[in-house]
Amino acid sequence: MIEIILTPLKKAMHIISSGLLVPTIVVLLLFLAWLVIELGGLVAEIFTEKRKGRVNVPKMIDDFQGKDAEGVLEVIKQSCLSRRQKTVLGELISYNGLPDASFQALARRLIVKEELYYVRITNRTDLVVRLGPMFGLMGTLIPLGPGIIALGQGNTKVLADSLLTAFDTTVTGLVVAGVAFGVSRLRKRWYEDYLSVMEALIESLLEVFTREWGIEKQKA
Repeated sequence: MIEIILTPLKKAMHIISSGLLVPTIVVLLLFLAWLVIELGGLVAEIFTEKRKGRVNVPKMIDDFQGKDAEGVLEVIKQSCLSRRQKTVLGELISYNGLPDASFQALARRLIVKEELYYVRITNRTDLVVRLGPMFGLMGTLIPLGPGIIALGQGNTKVLADSLLTAFDTTVTGLVVAGVAFGVSRLRKRWYEDYLSVMEALIESLLEVFTREWGIEKQKA
């Protein structure tokens, strides 16, 4: 009785698992193609964002002192900051006429916006780091069923094909995860450094403009 119930269930499960092999291989190949594009973007980011340049934060903060909005903006334009950092700081400076509380709220919002921007970028590779081995394991286990059956029937050709597919998907999944992990770690190191620079410069700008507003109030 139990065998009568289990037989169709086993057949259904086998059909489902066998049908997942093709989508698994397709997903792994898509991961590989996407990773090539991501590596190209990483190389472009190194050159376009001047990743090799070091920003002298103490000197920039010192240069901000005693300058108005135009002078501070000129210091930023001549610095080694990335284009995105210059854009964000320029946006903050353009609203220096806001009240003190509103200006500080805008500064906090810009910092959070930058953090979310960089998190979204690294989340892509972090996702592949987790999914790559999972799909690789699926591609390993699915062909083993037919391979074991072929072994019992003495069909070495089917067994060899099954094992080859299993090994290929395992290697592909591990390679994808390994490369994605390296890209993610490198970018996180960059972005943590850049966010710390942004926070320091924005805090300095808040101090500079707050002091300027205090002087203007005293004159008034």
